Amino acid sequence: MKLTLALHTTGRSTSVRVAGDLDYGTTRLLVDTVSDLLTGGKVPEELHLDFSDLAFCDSAGLSGLVMIHRRTSAAGVRLHLDDRPAQLERILTITGLLDFLTATPAEASDESVIG
Repeated sequence: MKLTLALHTTGRSTSVRVAGDLDYGTTRLLVDTVSDLLTGGKVPEELHLDFSDLAFCDSAGLSGLVMIHRRTSAAGVRLHLDDRPAQLERILTITGLLDFLTATPAEASDESVIG
């Protein structure tokens, strides 16, 4: 299955609906889309990644989510991982990425100083 993205902006928030497979062949599309949002004219205060239609996520997908977190944190944008399917929730929990990826930008900065 391929990856499709649908963007929706309201006020200070942008939502990206992620549908399909987030893997080696498709992760770049999501990372590039988010990067474009963060370098455009009006940067959102909050970015919601909606995973309700995610079918699969591999290590490349996880790496892409870490990249997105770094970029949103640097831009002061709060990242939300919404409607995570059980398989994504499990892999984020097992790898220890769930708390890291969902921390506020200030919390993430504090963690990097401590760790």
